[in-house]
Amino acid sequence: MKRFALVALGGVIGFSAAGLLPAVRAANDVSTYRQLDLFADAFRSVRQNYVRPVQDKELVNAAIEGMVSELDPHSSYMDPKNYADMQIQTKGEFGGVGIEVTMEDGLIKVISPIDDTPAAKAGIKTGDFIAAIDGVAIQGMALNDAIDKMRGAPGSKIVLTVLRQGEKKPFDVTLARAQIRVDSVKFRREGDVGYIRITAFNEQTASGLEKALATLKKQIGPGLKGYVLDLRNNPGGLLDQAIQVSDDFLTSGEIVSTRGRHPDDTQRYDAHSGDMADNKKVLILVNGGTASASEIVAGALQDHKRATVLGLTSFGKGSVQTIIPLGEGGGALRLTTARYYTPSGHSIQAQGIVPDIMVAQGNEEEVPKLARPSEADLPGHLIGEPVIKKPGAGIIKPAPGKKYDDFQLSYALDMLRGQTTISAVTVKSDKD
Repeated sequence: MKRFALVALGGVIGFSAAGLLPAVRAANDVSTYRQLDLFADAFRSVRQNYVRPVQDKELVNAAIEGMVSELDPHSSYMDPKNYADMQIQTKGEFGGVGIEVTMEDGLIKVISPIDDTPAAKAGIKTGDFIAAIDGVAIQGMALNDAIDKMRGAPGSKIVLTVLRQGEKKPFDVTLARAQIRVDSVKFRREGDVGYIRITAFNEQTASGLEKALATLKKQIGPGLKGYVLDLRNNPGGLLDQAIQVSDDFLTSGEIVSTRGRHPDDTQRYDAHSGDMADNKKVLILVNGGTASASEIVAGALQDHKRATVLGLTSFGKGSVQTIIPLGEGGGALRLTTARYYTPSGHSIQAQGIVPDIMVAQGNEEEVPKLARPSEADLPGHLIGEPVIKKPGAGIIKPAPGKKYDDFQLSYALDMLRGQTTISAVTVKSDKD
C-alpha cells in the first residue's frame, strides 16, 4: 500500500506541476513582452529625437552588440563585414597581393612582402609606402579600409602607387591579385633542435605543423634532440585545430573536454595513435599572451607529461565561443557556449597554464601591467575555479649584465641539449 500511495502521490504532484507550467510560461512571456515594449519605446525615442538622423540598422546593430557584450568579454556581435573578415582570418586564405602592412603618418607602410606572392615578385620592399590604390589617394583612410581595397578576386588587377626612400617620385606598380595563404606556422633549424612557432590556429595550422615536423626531421636527421614549440603571444583560434595539433604529439588519452549548458555542449576529444614527433622531447614556450586554443595545446601536452612547459603563466581564457550566423545579411554572434577542461579535469579559466619551469625574458617589468592584462583582469570575465595557493616558485631571469635576443628560447635550447651553461639567476617570487 505504501508503494502505491507514493506512486499515486507522485502522479498527483506531477499532474499539479504540469498544470502550473502553462501559467508560469505565460507569466514569463508577459514579462518578456513588457521588456521588449520598453526596448521599442527607447528605439522609437532615439530614432525620432537624436541630434542627427540615424538608420534603423545602425540602432539594431548597436542594440545587439550591447546585449551580447555585457555577457562576458569574449561574446560579441559581428556585423556582416566583420563576420566576413573573421571567416577570412580563420580560413587562412584570401585573394590579395601578399603584403603585411601597418599605418604610419596617414600612409600604408609595408612591413614585409610575403614570399612568392604578387607583391614580392613585383619588387615591393619592406619600408615602402603605399600612397594610392587604383589612383585613389589613401591619405586619412582607415587601415582596414585600405586592406579591403587591396583584397579581391584572384586574377583581378590592382595598381599601387609606391613611395620609396631614395626615389625622387612616386611610381605605380600593377599587380594581379592571387590566392594568398597566411602561414600560421613558421619553423627553422636551430642546430640539432627543431624550432616551431605557431602564431594562431586557423584552418591551415595542423597541416602547417605536420609539414614543419616532416621538414625538420629531414633537415636535422638522426641527431635531432627534440622540438621547441613556441606558443608565446598566440591568441588562439579554432578548437579543432588545437585538438589536431595536440593529437600530432600524443598517442592516446583525452586532449580536452568541453562542458556547457546543454548536453550537446559537453564533448570529450581523445588522441589517436601515432606521434609525429617520434617521442622526441618537446618544450613549449608560453607567456601572458598565450591564450585559448594555444592553452589547450599546452595543457594537454603538460597533463600527459608529453612536453615541459616553460615561460610565464598564460592568459587564462578557458571558454569556448560558438559562431552563430544570424538571418540573411545579419552577421553573426560570437557566443560563449562552454568551458573547456584539460585532461586532468582542470579549468584554466582566469588562472592560466602555470609553466613547469618559470622563465622570464627579463624585460617584463618595463611593460605596464595595463598593457599585458590576463583573463582575470577583464571586466565581466567568467569566474574560474577556486585558486589553490601554492608556495612561491622561483622565476629564472637573465643574469645582470647579460643580453639575449630571446632568453626564454635560449634557455629552452640549452635544456633540450642537456646544457647548463646559460647565465641565469633564480629570483624568488610569491606569485605564479
